[in-house]
This record gives sequence, C-alpha cells and structure tokens, in this order.
Amino acid sequence: MLKQHVVVRFCGDSGDGMQLTGTMFASLSAILGNEISTLPDFPAEIRAPQGTLGGVSGFQVQLGSGVYTPGDQADVIVAMNAAALKVCALGSKFNQAGAKWEEGESMFKRDAVIIVDTDSLTAKDLEKALYTTDNPFTELGIPESVQIIPVALTQLTKEALKDMGLDNKSVLKSRNMFALGVVCWLFNRPVDKAVAFLESKFQKKPQLIAPNVKVLTDGFNYGQNLALNVQTMNVEKSRELPKGTYTSIAGNKATAWGLIAAAEKCGKRLFLGSYPITPATDIMHELAARKDMGVMVVQAEDEIAGVCTAIGAAFAGDLAATSTSGPGLSLKGEAIGLAVMAELPLVVMDVQRGGPSTGLPTKTEQTDLMQAIYGRNGECPAVVIAASSSANCFDYAYKAAKIAMENMTPVVLLTDTYLANGTGLWRIPQLSELPEIQPQSVPEELKGNYNPALRDERGVRYWAYPGMEGYEHRNIGLERDAKLGTISTNPENHQKMVLARQAKIDQVANQIPLLQVQGNKDSDTLLVGWGSTEGHLHAAANELGCALAHFNYINPLPKNTEEVLHQYKRIVVCELNSGQFAAYLRSKIEGMSLEQYNELTAQPFAVDRIVNFVKNTL
Repeated sequence: MLKQHVVVRFCGDSGDGMQLTGTMFASLSAILGNEISTLPDFPAEIRAPQGTLGGVSGFQVQLGSGVYTPGDQADVIVAMNAAALKVCALGSKFNQAGAKWEEGESMFKRDAVIIVDTDSLTAKDLEKALYTTDNPFTELGIPESVQIIPVALTQLTKEALKDMGLDNKSVLKSRNMFALGVVCWLFNRPVDKAVAFLESKFQKKPQLIAPNVKVLTDGFNYGQNLALNVQTMNVEKSRELPKGTYTSIAGNKATAWGLIAAAEKCGKRLFLGSYPITPATDIMHELAARKDMGVMVVQAEDEIAGVCTAIGAAFAGDLAATSTSGPGLSLKGEAIGLAVMAELPLVVMDVQRGGPSTGLPTKTEQTDLMQAIYGRNGECPAVVIAASSSANCFDYAYKAAKIAMENMTPVVLLTDTYLANGTGLWRIPQLSELPEIQPQSVPEELKGNYNPALRDERGVRYWAYPGMEGYEHRNIGLERDAKLGTISTNPENHQKMVLARQAKIDQVANQIPLLQVQGNKDSDTLLVGWGSTEGHLHAAANELGCALAHFNYINPLPKNTEEVLHQYKRIVVCELNSGQFAAYLRSKIEGMSLEQYNELTAQPFAVDRIVNFVKNTL
C-alpha cells in the first residue's frame, strides 16, 4: 500500500523508551528519503506511578512527502499498556469518566492500525488505568474499522532474551525494540539500518547492543512470518530536495550548532553562560560536549549568574550566549537590560514552555512573546526573532549571532518545547554557504582616540574589548553621555540615548528579509502566525486555499509588513497564546482589523481545528 504520508505514534510509560523508539524510527525514515516532522510528548506529571494515565509518554512522527507537521491523528498506534491505549483513544478527555472514542478528538483515525501489548492488559493494568470493565476496546468505544493487532510484547521479549542472562528489569526495558521491529516490518524498513543506530547509540554500553539487536530482529521476523493479517505500507519519498547531505536534527541541537557555526564563521570563541532548565538544558549539554571546537560553557549557580557571565564574555570579545525558558528569562531581565545599556552583543535563547511559573515544563506554548519584547524595566529595546522548525533553529541561531555582533545588541531567539524536542529533516550546510558575519569591530583610525559613545553611520557603537592597546575605555551600566561615554544624569541626554538605542534596533529592519506571502496570494483571506506554528498554518492554508504570512522577525518587523497586511480583507492571526502577536500588530499598524484563533492546550495546533475555525467564522 503506497501512501503520500503516514502518522505513527508510539506511547507507553515514561520508562518504556518511547522517545528512543520514535527517534530511531524517524531517523530511519529520514535516511530512506522521507520528510519527517516529530512531536515528543513527555508527561507533565513527574514520576507518575507505572501504568497510570498521568505517566503516559508519547512520540509522534509524520513521514512522507510534503510533510509540514507531526500530524493531527495517527494512522498507526503502538500502545505499550492499557493507560497508553486510553490516552490515545480519548485524547484530551482521557481523565473523564465514561468518555468514549470520538472522531477528531482521539489521537488516531477511524481506520487506524493499533499494535497493543496484550500482556499489559491484565486486570491490575486495567484498574490502574481507571477502566471499569475487562474489555478496554469496547469500553473506549473504539470503532470496528480500527484494526487491532494484538502482540504479546512482554512474553515474546522474555522468550527472545531468555538465554542472555539479563535481569527481569532489563528484559522488560527491551520491549520497545520488539515493537520497533514490528513497525519496521509494517513499513518495509530494513532492520540493518536500525541495528547500525543501536550500535552507535550504545557504543559506550556494548553489553546492551546484542540484546536490543536480538529483540529488534525478532520483532521484525515476527511480523514477517505471521504476516499479522495487515497490509504493509510504503511511504512516498521526499519531494525533490536540493542536493546535499541530510540528517534528522532536534531543535535544541540545531540551535547549539547554529551558534558554533557563527563562531567559526567570524573567528570568535563561543561562550555559553547558563543554568539548567527544561526544555532548554540540551542546548547547554550539546555545547558542553564541543570543547574540541573551542566552546566554553559555564553552568552557573542560577539564571542571573548565567547571563552575567555571558555579558562578561561579550565585554571580553567573545560570541556570548545564554539559554533558558520563560521563568529564567524573567530572572535574566535586569541583566539583559545591562547588556542593552552597555550595548554589548548577546544571544538570549528562550525555549518557551507552558506556564506561568513552573507550569508545564514538558509542554509547549508561545506565551513569552510580550516578555521577550517588553519584559525589562525602562525603555529597553532588543531584537526578537523566532525559529519556525526544528531544522531552521540552526539558521535563526546563526542569524541571532550575526545580528547581535553586527549591531551590538542583545537578540532574543524564541523557540519552544515543540521545536526543541522535535526533529526534522535538515540539510547540513557548508561553512562557505553561510552568510558572512562582520562583527562591529572598532576601526584602526580610532586607536588612541576611542570612547564607547562613538557610533557608525547606522548608529551602532563599536566593539573594543580588553587587551586591545589604544582602545582602553570604561563601559558602564549607568546612562552614558551621548558624546563622551562618561556617566550622565542629564535629562536631555537620557532622552537622546533612549532614542539612539531604539533607532539602532529599528535600523535592523534594513538587514532582514521582506515578509513573503505563501499559498494562494490572490485569496481574500490571510493566515498570520509566527514561530513554531508555521508548519501547521502552511498545511491549513493549503487545505483552505488561502494565503499565509509567517513571521520569523518580530522586533523589528519586516519593512513591508503593513503593505502586505493591507492587501487582504480578512486576516486571522493564529497563536498558541491569548493573542499576544495580534495585540503587537495592532500596536504597530494603526487601524488594523484582525481576527484571532488562539489555543492554550499546551500542545501544538491541530490543522483541522484551524481549518474549521476559518470556515465556520466566515
């Protein structure tokens, strides 16, 4: 059976290895020429009891040709226990007593294939998952059109590993590989590629390679030999893509690599001062592992110390960065203000998560936008940009570094949990292909006559740092005199400096691309979004036959924003918040009439819901 694209969801307990299984299958699909988009879905409840609804962990991937999102509903479900089956069947209604499977609400389609571990449907398992009968399929109201493939995953895994000398816990942890083997058979995936992945994954723990390979292979053979009464699937390969070397990459890793590439391009040392926080921590982990490339990482004692070390590195002439999430961005606000007033280059990476406060650290939202733009005391302008896919986190981290060093300003890069943990197909660029970065280095002619107030024709001050003979100066966190660079409390001077710092940010608009309209440009309706919603809005625009304007550059906006928006009768701004970007656009463009579609479900958009909203509110 040949399909243009297919959605697969792996789900089980948080200890069942669903993230590894999903990542392996997604990577395998990418290697074989499929476009992919993934959604790791971690449970919000920390250390929930095994087999309970609160502990269900999922990994969803859409593969095929013309893939923009991880998909709304799955074609194939792998359910490792009764709780996972229930969560997938009921979607957001899983904690409602007596709820039934309902078209559009569940995580799988009416004609889906469900592979379920029958060994995990015991009376005890059903009780923990809050079933009231001994037949979960009937109780959930799963339609007959859904094809259930019962597989005794636990027992078959035990049988496969009975001679391996493993303890029971280790055996049970290998069930995910048996399930992956069955899925590889279902999609005609060669097992040897998956074996190579396992050998690479466990090279530091070689004792784990043989058992996992054995179980994986047995799962594949199980499907092949029994044929499991289901038709195997072939998925179309990607559309014609530019030649090059491709891999799958997660957003956090792509962000880290974008900074490394920027440092290499401009000959600066990369410095990260940070504090671990979900879901941004992997940026720090990835950069800490790159000492071989001259990267310096300081894991500070708190968020404030992290950003302050980065500001020190920027003063010293390094490409300086700090990574965090929304709560950490709040704590860093005063220090970022210092970088704004001292006019130092700094990349601030905010991986947004569900909030406020601790909130839902494993879930996604777009709720830090106003904080990124305005969330500092005083008139404190900074550049704000946003990545829109896991893969282009690389591009926008690189651009954030470029803008920061060429304009002597902090740049806030917004990603989110969906992008950070998700993966996408990425073409590995050559360093020579990347745009040049020209740090705002102080010119030779100012040697011996330099002060930190001097600016070029764009209004950008120069970057002189310790060790540069002839450029000695003081850089301060108090208001400086516009001509001399010394401390000033003069009211007229403060006004002048406030305007100068704002003008410097405004002129960045000359360096960023114009806003492009995608889809049916002749439509009366324009969907508008920013950041990580691009894939979902692209798919929705295609289905609606309307136009799409998606923003990666937030502050400043592209120069043609007002011109583009005024071309359309109906504008629908879609965000994973209560309407922050819509409010921002209204403040920037006088008389702008905008409709809003907002969700705060701690999950990415569902394309169908966007489409239905636009159609039903005409």
